[in-house]
Amino acid sequence: MAMCAEDRISSFPDHILCHILSFLPIKEAVRTSIISTKWRCLFSSISTIEFDHCLLSGLTDRNVDSFKNFVDRLLKFPDQVSLDCFRLTDGISSWNDEDHDFDVSGWICAALCRGVKEIDLQLDNLGDAPPVLFTCHSLVKLTLEGKGSKLEVPPDVCLGNLKTLWLEHWVLFGDSINRLISNCHVLEDLAFTDCSVANTSELTIQSPSLKQLVLDFFSEDVGGFNYVLVINAPNLVYFRYYSKIVNGYTLSNMDSLENADIRIDAFDFEGDETSDSEDDETTATHLFSDDEINAIRLIQGICNVRSLTLVIDGLIPPTSPFPMFDNLIEFNFYGRETWLVEFLYCAPNLKTLKFSFSDVVGIRWKTLLTEVPSCLLFHLKEIEMQISYSERKPATNYCSY
Repeated sequence: MAMCAEDRISSFPDHILCHILSFLPIKEAVRTSIISTKWRCLFSSISTIEFDHCLLSGLTDRNVDSFKNFVDRLLKFPDQVSLDCFRLTDGISSWNDEDHDFDVSGWICAALCRGVKEIDLQLDNLGDAPPVLFTCHSLVKLTLEGKGSKLEVPPDVCLGNLKTLWLEHWVLFGDSINRLISNCHVLEDLAFTDCSVANTSELTIQSPSLKQLVLDFFSEDVGGFNYVLVINAPNLVYFRYYSKIVNGYTLSNMDSLENADIRIDAFDFEGDETSDSEDDETTATHLFSDDEINAIRLIQGICNVRSLTLVIDGLIPPTSPFPMFDNLIEFNFYGRETWLVEFLYCAPNLKTLKFSFSDVVGIRWKTLLTEVPSCLLFHLKEIEMQISYSERKPATNYCSY
Protein backbone atom coordinates (compact mmCIF):
# COMPACT_ATOMS: atom_id res chain seq x y z
CA MET A 1 0.00 0.00 0.00
CA ALA A 2 1.44 3.34 -1.06
CA MET A 3 2.37 5.74 1.72
CA CYS A 4 0.96 9.28 1.48
CA ALA A 5 3.46 11.98 2.37
CA GLU A 6 2.18 14.28 5.06
CA ASP A 7 2.18 17.99 4.20
CA ARG A 8 3.47 19.39 7.47
CA ILE A 9 4.69 22.72 6.16
CA SER A 10 1.17 23.84 5.16
CA SER A 11 0.11 23.47 8.79
CA PHE A 12 2.40 26.33 9.81
CA PRO A 13 0.75 29.66 10.65
CA ASP A 14 0.50 32.09 7.74
CA HIS A 15 3.01 34.55 9.18
CA ILE A 16 5.68 31.83 9.33
CA LEU A 17 4.95 30.73 5.75
CA CYS A 18 5.19 34.34 4.56
CA HIS A 19 8.52 34.69 6.33
CA ILE A 20 9.80 31.59 4.52
CA LEU A 21 8.56 32.93 1.17
CA SER A 22 10.45 36.18 1.76
CA PHE A 23 13.72 34.29 1.24
CA LEU A 24 12.66 33.16 -2.24
CA PRO A 25 12.95 35.16 -5.47
CA ILE A 26 9.60 36.82 -6.14
CA LYS A 27 9.02 34.60 -9.18
CA GLU A 28 9.41 31.42 -7.12
CA ALA A 29 7.26 32.81 -4.32
CA VAL A 30 4.40 33.43 -6.76
CA ARG A 31 4.67 29.88 -8.08
CA THR A 32 3.77 28.49 -4.65
CA SER A 33 0.22 29.81 -5.17
CA ILE A 34 -0.65 26.61 -7.09
CA ILE A 35 0.14 24.30 -4.16
CA SER A 36 -3.31 24.59 -2.58
CA THR A 37 -6.01 27.10 -1.71
CA LYS A 38 -4.14 27.93 1.54
CA TRP A 39 -1.12 29.05 -0.51
CA ARG A 40 -3.06 30.91 -3.21
CA CYS A 41 -2.59 34.44 -1.86
CA LEU A 42 0.22 33.95 0.65
CA PHE A 43 2.86 35.43 -1.70
CA SER A 44 1.05 38.77 -1.61
CA SER A 45 1.88 39.09 2.09
CA ILE A 46 5.63 38.58 1.88
CA SER A 47 7.74 41.19 3.67
CA THR A 48 10.57 41.40 1.09
CA ILE A 49 9.84 42.38 -2.51
CA GLU A 50 12.76 42.38 -4.92
CA PHE A 51 12.73 42.80 -8.67
CA ASP A 52 16.25 41.95 -9.73
CA HIS A 53 18.02 41.91 -13.08
CA CYS A 54 17.37 38.19 -13.65
CA LEU A 55 13.64 38.68 -13.35
CA LEU A 56 13.49 41.88 -15.40
CA SER A 57 15.68 40.43 -18.15
CA GLY A 58 12.87 37.97 -18.90
CA LEU A 59 10.41 40.69 -19.86
CA THR A 60 9.16 40.75 -23.45
CA ASP A 61 6.70 42.85 -25.43
CA ARG A 62 4.07 40.19 -24.74
CA ASN A 63 4.35 40.04 -20.95
CA VAL A 64 5.65 43.46 -19.89
CA ASP A 65 2.17 44.94 -19.35
CA SER A 66 1.09 41.90 -17.32
CA PHE A 67 4.20 42.35 -15.17
CA LYS A 68 3.41 46.04 -14.60
CA ASN A 69 -0.16 45.23 -13.54
CA PHE A 70 1.09 42.46 -11.26
CA VAL A 71 3.46 44.82 -9.44
CA ASP A 72 0.68 47.42 -9.11
CA ARG A 73 -1.59 44.85 -7.44
CA LEU A 74 1.17 43.37 -5.28
CA LEU A 75 2.26 46.71 -3.80
CA LYS A 76 -1.07 48.54 -3.73
CA PHE A 77 -3.29 45.68 -2.57
CA PRO A 78 -5.29 46.89 0.49
CA ASP A 79 -4.71 45.49 4.00
CA GLN A 80 -1.18 44.33 3.24
CA VAL A 81 1.40 43.59 5.92
CA SER A 82 4.30 45.95 6.51
CA LEU A 83 7.36 45.63 4.28
CA ASP A 84 10.88 44.90 5.47
CA CYS A 85 12.54 45.54 2.09
CA PHE A 86 11.69 46.85 -1.38
CA ARG A 87 14.43 46.48 -3.99
CA LEU A 88 14.26 47.54 -7.63
CA THR A 89 17.47 46.94 -9.57
CA ASP A 90 18.58 47.99 -13.04
CA GLY A 91 16.76 46.49 -16.01
CA ILE A 92 13.35 48.09 -15.80
CA SER A 93 14.49 51.40 -17.31
CA SER A 94 14.70 49.91 -20.81
CA TRP A 95 10.95 49.23 -20.69
CA ASN A 96 9.90 52.53 -19.15
CA ASP A 97 8.76 54.37 -22.28
CA GLU A 98 5.62 55.98 -23.68
CA ASP A 99 4.13 52.59 -24.54
CA HIS A 100 4.40 51.12 -21.04
CA ASP A 101 5.03 53.96 -18.53
CA PHE A 102 5.85 52.12 -15.31
CA ASP A 103 4.54 53.91 -12.24
CA VAL A 104 7.82 53.63 -10.35
CA SER A 105 7.03 56.63 -8.14
CA GLY A 106 3.70 55.02 -7.29
CA TRP A 107 5.46 51.76 -6.38
CA ILE A 108 7.84 53.61 -4.10
CA CYS A 109 5.00 55.51 -2.43
CA ALA A 110 3.08 52.26 -1.93
CA ALA A 111 6.11 50.67 -0.26
CA LEU A 112 6.48 53.71 1.99
CA CYS A 113 2.79 53.54 2.93
CA ARG A 114 3.39 49.96 4.06
CA GLY A 115 6.08 51.11 6.48
CA VAL A 116 9.03 49.74 4.54
CA LYS A 117 12.30 49.58 6.49
CA GLU A 118 14.78 49.18 3.63
CA ILE A 119 14.68 50.57 0.07
CA ASP A 120 17.25 49.85 -2.64
CA LEU A 121 16.63 51.59 -5.97
CA GLN A 122 18.55 51.90 -9.21
CA LEU A 123 16.92 54.88 -10.88
CA ASP A 124 18.68 54.80 -14.25
CA ASN A 125 16.55 56.84 -16.69
CA LEU A 126 13.66 56.78 -14.24
CA GLY A 127 13.91 60.40 -13.17
CA ASP A 128 14.87 61.97 -9.86
CA ALA A 129 14.29 60.42 -6.48
CA PRO A 130 10.70 61.08 -5.29
CA PRO A 131 10.67 63.73 -2.53
CA VAL A 132 8.50 61.48 -0.34
CA LEU A 133 11.56 59.23 0.10
CA PHE A 134 13.09 61.85 2.37
CA THR A 135 10.15 62.15 4.77
CA CYS A 136 9.64 58.48 5.66
CA HIS A 137 9.97 57.74 9.37
CA SER A 138 9.99 53.95 8.94
CA LEU A 139 13.13 53.81 6.76
CA VAL A 140 16.20 52.29 8.41
CA LYS A 141 18.32 51.76 5.27
CA LEU A 142 18.19 53.69 1.99
CA THR A 143 20.29 52.87 -1.09
CA LEU A 144 19.92 55.01 -4.22
CA GLU A 145 21.83 54.72 -7.50
CA GLY A 146 21.21 57.70 -9.71
CA LYS A 147 23.37 57.33 -12.86
CA GLY A 148 24.38 60.99 -12.85
CA SER A 149 21.03 62.42 -11.75
CA LYS A 150 20.82 65.45 -9.48
CA LEU A 151 19.86 64.70 -5.90
CA GLU A 152 17.28 67.27 -4.78
CA VAL A 153 16.44 67.08 -1.07
CA PRO A 154 13.16 68.79 -0.04
CA PRO A 155 13.18 71.41 2.74
CA ASP A 156 10.99 69.24 4.99
CA VAL A 157 13.37 66.27 4.95
CA CYS A 158 13.14 64.10 8.05
CA LEU A 159 14.47 60.54 8.28
CA GLY A 160 14.29 60.02 12.00
CA ASN A 161 15.08 56.29 12.03
CA LEU A 162 17.53 56.08 9.13
CA LYS A 163 20.79 54.37 10.10
CA THR A 164 22.29 53.56 6.68
CA LEU A 165 22.39 55.88 3.65
CA TRP A 166 24.26 54.83 0.49
CA LEU A 167 24.20 57.08 -2.57
CA GLU A 168 25.90 56.14 -5.85
CA HIS A 169 26.36 58.08 -9.12
CA TRP A 170 24.60 61.25 -7.94
CA VAL A 171 25.34 64.93 -8.42
CA LEU A 172 25.31 66.38 -4.90
CA PHE A 173 24.53 69.96 -3.97
CA GLY A 174 26.09 71.18 -0.75
CA ASP A 175 22.95 72.75 0.74
CA SER A 176 20.87 69.65 0.01
CA ILE A 177 23.43 67.27 1.49
CA ASN A 178 23.95 69.41 4.58
CA ARG A 179 20.18 69.51 5.10
CA LEU A 180 19.84 65.77 4.54
CA ILE A 181 22.56 64.71 6.98
CA SER A 182 21.47 67.13 9.70
CA ASN A 183 17.98 65.57 9.64
CA CYS A 184 19.15 61.97 9.97
CA HIS A 185 19.51 61.95 13.74
CA VAL A 186 20.57 58.30 14.21
CA LEU A 187 22.65 57.89 11.03
CA GLU A 188 25.53 55.41 11.49
CA ASP A 189 26.66 54.45 7.97
CA LEU A 190 26.98 57.06 5.18
CA ALA A 191 28.46 56.43 1.73
CA PHE A 192 28.75 58.65 -1.36
CA THR A 193 30.20 56.47 -4.15
CA ASP A 194 31.20 57.81 -7.59
CA CYS A 195 29.44 61.07 -6.80
CA SER A 196 30.30 64.65 -7.71
CA VAL A 197 29.73 67.90 -5.83
CA ALA A 198 28.32 70.99 -7.55
CA ASN A 199 27.46 74.61 -6.78
CA THR A 200 28.80 74.81 -3.26
CA SER A 201 31.75 76.34 -1.44
CA GLU A 202 31.49 74.02 1.57
CA LEU A 203 30.37 70.43 2.07
CA THR A 204 29.59 69.76 5.72
CA ILE A 205 29.15 66.33 7.28
CA GLN A 206 28.25 66.75 10.92
CA SER A 207 26.74 63.80 12.77
CA PRO A 208 27.30 62.69 16.38
CA SER A 209 25.98 59.18 15.63
CA LEU A 210 28.01 58.47 12.46
CA LYS A 211 30.33 55.42 12.66
CA GLN A 212 31.27 54.72 9.02
CA LEU A 213 31.85 57.30 6.29
CA VAL A 214 32.73 56.70 2.63
CA LEU A 215 33.38 59.64 0.29
CA ASP A 216 34.27 58.68 -3.28
CA PHE A 217 34.39 61.92 -5.27
CA PHE A 218 36.64 61.06 -8.21
CA SER A 219 33.72 61.44 -10.62
CA GLU A 220 34.17 64.61 -12.70
CA ASP A 221 30.99 64.42 -14.80
CA VAL A 222 29.49 67.51 -13.16
CA GLY A 223 30.81 69.94 -10.60
CA GLY A 224 34.37 70.25 -9.41
CA PHE A 225 36.59 70.31 -6.34
CA ASN A 226 36.46 74.01 -5.45
CA TYR A 227 34.96 73.56 -2.02
CA VAL A 228 36.00 73.00 1.58
CA LEU A 229 35.23 69.64 3.20
CA VAL A 230 34.11 69.90 6.83
CA ILE A 231 33.67 66.75 8.93
CA ASN A 232 32.60 66.68 12.57
CA ALA A 233 31.92 63.09 13.66
CA PRO A 234 32.97 62.29 17.25
CA ASN A 235 31.97 58.58 17.01
CA LEU A 236 33.41 57.85 13.57
CA VAL A 237 35.31 54.53 13.48
CA TYR A 238 35.93 54.01 9.73
CA PHE A 239 36.66 56.65 7.08
CA ARG A 240 37.30 56.10 3.37
CA TYR A 241 38.08 59.12 1.20
CA TYR A 242 38.89 58.97 -2.54
CA SER A 243 39.14 62.36 -4.24
CA LYS A 244 41.25 64.97 -5.85
CA ILE A 245 42.45 67.46 -3.27
CA VAL A 246 39.83 70.12 -2.57
CA ASN A 247 40.26 73.73 -1.46
CA GLY A 248 40.50 72.92 2.22
CA TYR A 249 39.78 70.44 5.01
CA THR A 250 38.41 70.91 8.51
CA LEU A 251 38.25 67.58 10.34
CA SER A 252 37.36 67.81 14.03
CA ASN A 253 36.33 65.46 16.84
CA MET A 254 37.83 62.39 15.12
CA ASP A 255 39.28 60.82 18.27
CA SER A 256 37.29 57.59 17.85
CA LEU A 257 38.66 56.91 14.35
CA GLU A 258 40.39 53.51 14.10
CA ASN A 259 40.64 52.74 10.39
CA ALA A 260 41.17 55.14 7.48
CA ASP A 261 41.56 54.49 3.74
CA ILE A 262 42.72 57.67 1.96
CA ARG A 263 43.42 58.15 -1.74
CA ILE A 264 44.14 61.69 -2.86
CA ASP A 265 45.30 63.06 -6.17
CA ALA A 266 46.83 66.39 -7.13
CA PHE A 267 45.49 68.27 -10.13
CA ASP A 268 47.35 67.74 -13.36
CA PHE A 269 48.83 71.00 -14.56
CA GLU A 270 49.31 71.57 -18.25
CA GLY A 271 50.92 74.81 -19.28
CA ASP A 272 49.70 76.98 -22.10
CA GLU A 273 51.86 76.59 -25.19
CA THR A 274 51.59 80.35 -25.86
CA SER A 275 52.46 81.43 -22.32
CA ASP A 276 55.87 82.06 -20.80
CA SER A 277 57.49 78.96 -19.28
CA GLU A 278 58.43 80.90 -16.13
CA ASP A 279 54.76 81.82 -15.63
CA ASP A 280 53.80 78.18 -16.03
CA GLU A 281 56.41 77.15 -13.49
CA THR A 282 55.21 79.76 -11.01
CA THR A 283 51.60 78.65 -11.43
CA ALA A 284 52.50 74.97 -11.07
CA THR A 285 54.55 75.65 -7.94
CA HIS A 286 51.61 77.55 -6.43
CA LEU A 287 49.19 74.71 -7.22
CA PHE A 288 51.50 72.06 -5.78
CA SER A 289 52.02 74.17 -2.65
CA ASP A 290 48.26 74.50 -2.10
CA ASP A 291 47.76 70.78 -2.69
CA GLU A 292 50.50 69.89 -0.23
CA ILE A 293 49.10 72.20 2.46
CA ASN A 294 45.58 70.83 2.06
CA ALA A 295 46.82 67.23 1.96
CA ILE A 296 48.63 67.75 5.27
CA ARG A 297 45.48 69.28 6.78
CA LEU A 298 43.53 66.19 5.76
CA ILE A 299 46.13 63.88 7.26
CA GLN A 300 46.24 65.92 10.47
CA GLY A 301 42.54 65.24 10.98
CA ILE A 302 43.01 61.47 11.04
CA CYS A 303 46.15 61.22 13.19
CA ASN A 304 44.44 59.03 15.84
CA VAL A 305 43.96 56.01 13.57
CA ARG A 306 45.32 52.55 14.34
CA SER A 307 45.24 51.35 10.72
CA LEU A 308 45.86 53.59 7.69
CA THR A 309 45.95 53.03 3.94
CA LEU A 310 47.37 56.08 2.16
CA VAL A 311 47.59 56.43 -1.62
CA ILE A 312 48.98 59.70 -2.98
CA ASP A 313 48.88 60.14 -6.75
CA GLY A 314 50.54 63.10 -8.41
CA LEU A 315 53.57 65.22 -7.57
CA ILE A 316 52.86 66.64 -4.14
CA PRO A 317 56.09 67.61 -2.36
CA PRO A 318 55.98 66.88 1.42
CA THR A 319 57.60 70.03 2.79
CA SER A 320 55.33 70.64 5.81
CA PRO A 321 55.76 68.54 8.98
CA PHE A 322 53.41 65.60 9.55
CA PRO A 323 51.45 65.19 12.79
CA MET A 324 52.38 62.38 15.16
CA PHE A 325 50.53 59.09 14.68
CA ASP A 326 51.08 57.62 18.14
CA ASN A 327 48.28 55.03 17.80
CA LEU A 328 49.20 53.80 14.32
CA ILE A 329 50.22 50.13 14.21
CA GLU A 330 49.42 49.22 10.57
CA PHE A 331 50.32 51.34 7.52
CA ASN A 332 49.75 50.60 3.81
CA PHE A 333 51.31 53.16 1.47
CA TYR A 334 51.49 53.88 -2.25
CA GLY A 335 53.12 57.06 -3.54
CA ARG A 336 56.50 58.83 -3.62
CA GLU A 337 59.20 57.49 -1.32
CA THR A 338 59.79 60.95 0.16
CA TRP A 339 56.33 60.77 1.71
CA LEU A 340 56.99 57.35 3.22
CA VAL A 341 60.34 58.20 4.80
CA GLU A 342 59.01 61.42 6.32
CA PHE A 343 55.91 59.61 7.55
CA LEU A 344 57.83 56.86 9.35
CA TYR A 345 59.33 59.43 11.72
CA CYS A 346 55.79 60.24 12.87
CA ALA A 347 54.65 56.66 13.57
CA PRO A 348 56.78 55.53 16.53
CA ASN A 349 54.65 52.47 17.37
CA LEU A 350 54.22 51.06 13.87
CA LYS A 351 54.20 47.23 13.71
CA THR A 352 53.14 46.40 10.13
CA LEU A 353 54.31 48.26 7.01
CA LYS A 354 53.26 47.51 3.42
CA PHE A 355 54.27 49.79 0.57
CA SER A 356 55.02 50.31 -3.10
CA PHE A 357 56.23 53.40 -4.91
CA SER A 358 54.72 55.35 -7.77
CA ASP A 359 56.72 55.81 -10.96
CA VAL A 360 58.46 59.17 -10.84
CA VAL A 361 61.50 59.32 -13.10
CA GLY A 362 64.72 60.18 -11.27
CA ILE A 363 63.09 60.13 -7.84
CA ARG A 364 62.64 56.51 -6.84
CA TRP A 365 64.88 54.85 -4.26
CA LYS A 366 66.95 57.96 -3.50
CA THR A 367 65.53 59.29 -0.25
CA LEU A 368 67.22 57.54 2.65
CA LEU A 369 67.97 59.76 5.63
CA THR A 370 70.83 59.06 8.01
CA GLU A 371 68.72 58.79 11.15
CA VAL A 372 66.55 55.66 11.20
CA PRO A 373 62.96 56.12 12.45
CA SER A 374 62.38 54.64 15.91
CA CYS A 375 59.56 52.39 14.71
CA LEU A 376 62.04 50.50 12.51
CA LEU A 377 64.36 49.95 15.45
CA PHE A 378 61.92 48.93 18.21
CA HIS A 379 58.40 47.99 17.10
CA LEU A 380 58.17 46.99 13.44
CA LYS A 381 57.44 43.27 13.01
CA GLU A 382 56.31 42.93 9.40
CA ILE A 383 57.36 44.62 6.14
CA GLU A 384 55.92 43.92 2.70
CA MET A 385 57.25 45.60 -0.46
CA GLN A 386 55.76 45.38 -3.92
CA ILE A 387 58.52 45.90 -6.48
CA SER A 388 59.29 45.02 -10.09
CA TYR A 389 62.12 42.70 -11.16
CA SER A 390 64.33 45.64 -12.21
CA GLU A 391 64.03 47.20 -8.75
CA ARG A 392 65.53 44.33 -6.79
CA LYS A 393 68.92 45.95 -6.21
CA PRO A 394 67.71 49.37 -5.00
CA ALA A 395 65.08 47.62 -2.92
CA THR A 396 67.86 45.84 -1.07
CA ASN A 397 69.07 49.22 0.18
CA TYR A 398 65.63 49.86 1.62
CA CYS A 399 65.61 46.48 3.34
CA SER A 400 69.01 47.25 4.90
CA TYR A 401 67.74 50.65 5.97
